[in-house]
Amino acid sequence: MPGSNWIKKAIKRPGALTKKAKAKGMSAMEYAGKVSKSPKKYSARTQKQANLAKTLSKMSKMRY
Repeated sequence: MPGSNWIKKAIKRPGALTKKAKAKGMSAMEYAGKVSKSPKKYSARTQKQANLAKTLSKMSKMRY
């Protein structure tokens, strides 16, 4: 699939958001939603990771 290589480049730290979410007792998507609702409480890196997680989850839903 042409152009899908950006996903590999976008994921800098695989599993990092999931690890943060599990430490808080949430799923990755629940944590991403929490980060999106109050971004000033979180670092820029966490905000980017949450944004990417939401984007990738939307992409997987669009395929089927």
